[in-house]
Amino acid sequence: MNQTFLPRILKEKEQEVAQLALEDIKPLRQTYSFYEFLQTHQDRVQIIAEVKKASPSLGDINPDVDVLAQAKSYETAGASMISVLTDPQFFKGDINYLRQISKTVGIPTLAKDFIIDEKQIIRSRNAGATVILLIVAALAEERLKELYAFANKLGLEVLVETHNAKELAIAHRLGAKIIGVNNRDLVSFKVSLETTQVLADHFKTAPVYVSESGFFTGQDVEQVAPYVNAVLVGTALMTSNNLSAKVKELQVDKG
Repeated sequence: MNQTFLPRILKEKEQEVAQLALEDIKPLRQTYSFYEFLQTHQDRVQIIAEVKKASPSLGDINPDVDVLAQAKSYETAGASMISVLTDPQFFKGDINYLRQISKTVGIPTLAKDFIIDEKQIIRSRNAGATVILLIVAALAEERLKELYAFANKLGLEVLVETHNAKELAIAHRLGAKIIGVNNRDLVSFKVSLETTQVLADHFKTAPVYVSESGFFTGQDVEQVAPYVNAVLVGTALMTSNNLSAKVKELQVDKG
């Protein structure tokens, strides 16, 4: 993956957002607070299960998946939140997947996209998301603050994604309650679980932390279990023959 990956996505995203209608705000879907859930369920690592048909690094992962059946299986298996890719071009996602899944499950849903504008936040909320993703690397700090405040005002929780110590410091300055550490380098696309282990030295007590990318086995999760409240898992679940067993394997005991 070449070094222009993130700028290329953001350029496409600007064009996509320019075409996006500003929707009227609809009622917020009711479910539990993901932050509070992680605060009160610290006995084991919780699973954010991702519905992902494809990715830029891997290409097609499971393009023919029944997204509703997959989401229901995640909920039944004990996932604490479902992440839904809504980016059509790079991840074969769709806002309608989020809408359908959010109508079907009772647990929180995360709108996973490159969010750069308020229009996307309203659209995600209207599609049933109760949590949105904001990526520090994709936004100037002032813009990040604006979008974070806007999402909060709409009653949404925000997963603030970081990749390094500098971005983590920005998330802390923001007062983010749910902070993600993506183990995938957005430039090289290499994945290293050491990213979470190294950044854990800078973790604070008030936020909850999520480690993202690179989890395929219980042993993988064990490497970050002492430091984080949850892991976000996509490919391993999208390609698993036994979802229930795989979720249980990944829900590592923190004791």
